[in-house]
Amino acid sequence: MSENVVHLHKNPEPSTPDTTPALTVVPPMPTVPPAPVVPLWVRSGRAIKTAATHERTKGAGRLAVRHTMYVVGGTRIVGRRTWDGRTGARYERLLRAAEAAGNYEVAEEWEDRLQRFREARHRRRMDLLHSPVDAAKGVVVGTGMGIGSLVALGIVMAINNGEAKDVLTPLAATIDFIALLIRIVQVVWGPALTIGPFLALLALWSVGRHQQAAPNWALPERVRNGEGEPITPSIVVKALGDLGVPALRNAIKEMGDAGAAMLGPIRIAGCGVEVDVTLPSGVSTIEVQNKRRKLAENLTRHEHEVFITIPEAARTVRLWIADSGALDEPIGPSPLVTDDTMTADYAKGRAPWGQDLRGDAAALSLYQRHLLITGLSNQGKTVALRSLALWLALDKSVQFLMGDLKGVGDWAMFDGLATTLIQGPTDEHVIQVTEMVEGAVDEMNRRIQAPPGTVFPPLIVLVDEAQVAFMCPAKDDDKRPYGGSKANSRYFMAVRKIHNQGRAVNVLMWQGTQDPTNENLPKLVREGAHTRASLALGTESQARMALGDKAVDGGAAPNLLRPGLDRGTLVVASDGIAIPAGQSSITVRTHYIDDDAAEAITERAKALRDGVTTLHVIERGKQRDQLADIFSVLGDASRVRTQDVLKRLAALNEDAYGTWSFLNLKRALDGTGAEPYKSDGVMVVGRERLARALKNRDGDGSASATK
Repeated sequence: MSENVVHLHKNPEPSTPDTTPALTVVPPMPTVPPAPVVPLWVRSGRAIKTAATHERTKGAGRLAVRHTMYVVGGTRIVGRRTWDGRTGARYERLLRAAEAAGNYEVAEEWEDRLQRFREARHRRRMDLLHSPVDAAKGVVVGTGMGIGSLVALGIVMAINNGEAKDVLTPLAATIDFIALLIRIVQVVWGPALTIGPFLALLALWSVGRHQQAAPNWALPERVRNGEGEPITPSIVVKALGDLGVPALRNAIKEMGDAGAAMLGPIRIAGCGVEVDVTLPSGVSTIEVQNKRRKLAENLTRHEHEVFITIPEAARTVRLWIADSGALDEPIGPSPLVTDDTMTADYAKGRAPWGQDLRGDAAALSLYQRHLLITGLSNQGKTVALRSLALWLALDKSVQFLMGDLKGVGDWAMFDGLATTLIQGPTDEHVIQVTEMVEGAVDEMNRRIQAPPGTVFPPLIVLVDEAQVAFMCPAKDDDKRPYGGSKANSRYFMAVRKIHNQGRAVNVLMWQGTQDPTNENLPKLVREGAHTRASLALGTESQARMALGDKAVDGGAAPNLLRPGLDRGTLVVASDGIAIPAGQSSITVRTHYIDDDAAEAITERAKALRDGVTTLHVIERGKQRDQLADIFSVLGDASRVRTQDVLKRLAALNEDAYGTWSFLNLKRALDGTGAEPYKSDGVMVVGRERLARALKNRDGDGSASATK
């Protein structure tokens, strides 16, 4: 066999080509295990979990629990009210609360009331022992009298009708009426027994719903979030108890009325409510003041919507709680804008500045009061200061010396109204402003030396961005610094002199500063202001610089105002504004007066005056053209009284004209053709005559000059 095999391999026979298609060998598919079968109980459990955690299911569950607990809570509330009405529990609770609060006089009063209640209850119970006999006697007597009356009525009817049977007609009618009532009761009694319990449950549900007697998680979302929630005694007490002050929390627990005795009446105050809280013994007012943010959150308010002040009563804090979002709403326009006929009275009037938190108008007296307004940048300081100047400008007797060390045109509308208006932030502008203030000091000294009883017009020396002056490094020729707070600092010393003596002669210093520190607002300067106001600040130390320790210790907190959001809101410490008794400051939301409205107001103020020439540069020690100076101070008026000319010349340059009298003025005009003349009984200088004299004078400098 092996040979044959070999032979076959060596001599293969030719074979015909195989036309059978080749078979593709497919590898075996891997074995896929069958998918696991989820048991039915697992699928059912998942479905139940999904259904149970669905929001609709949760909502339905809260709804069921809420309305069930309304009934339970209503039953508890009605039961407690009934128990309080029948027993002396209410008096005992209030007695314990007064003792816990340390109000022993009130505790004695409640003890007397409790004793009187017990005596009255004892008398009522003793009267019940005799009441059955008295009631029986009353029934017998009443029944007898009633039957006798009916029989008498029947006799009258029988006599009238001639029928003897009519004697019993009233009695029979009465019996029939009683039988009808019995039948009505029999018909109604069954349904009443069925419906009565449901009506009782409905009444209990209504009481519980009104008092929100359900767990907080079951209440509607609006109520849970406190949105629009009114301030009630229970909410205030709970908020105080949750402040984290152990002595306060324990005292509230010991009070029988759960702390309600601590609260005074909750009064509506503007866009919020106000309540006085008498703290229990062992709790200081500062502990509550330091928890302002937490108290606000407990009351479902933002921190800026709760203000804590200290009234006159000892161991008492006054809470003002705003309606949610009310402080973010703007107040109305200023009366200066809406009333074109408004005028001002420096001595007796009050400037309409804005509104306090209660919604009442906040008006400030400016009479003989130095003023300081401070705050962070871009919080409305200039607008608040300018609104006071705009009102005062409507008193035509008031004069202004103004320095704007920002120089962006915020005070440009006072050009033609202020005697001096310097605008700019450079050292040169600080030098000009310093010399302006020193000129006001010279005017103050002149007034002080006047005869007693002399009345002087108000002179307002206003410097905005005064911190630029205090921080100025420039020095004069004698090496005296213009800035700083040393004894040789020119601006500082000029302000101090006006603070010391200016009020008595109506020379007043108004300053607006930014971001106060001891360097840019020295202590002696800030304490020299009678009216101190602050916008939003960064720290409590800055608040103390701005308003003083007394105001801050009394609850003033400009550092808690929100920069940007509370723009224009001021905390004011002054005796020139109405402040609630016991408080040392008040919060004012000022009116916003834009540049266009301010321009219109100053035009009205200019119309009250004969014309004011505004100086923009202070010149000292230079040779002056007297005729040109006199002509410049005449303004647009055709003629000006000589006394007014002298005042304007002194304001123009104190060194050159501060000591001038009528004789000096007459001597300067003699021979010019513009000499003073009498008009309507007073001596005046004519503008047209002086203009002609200036035009015709010799070109070789024949005009008189002075140094």
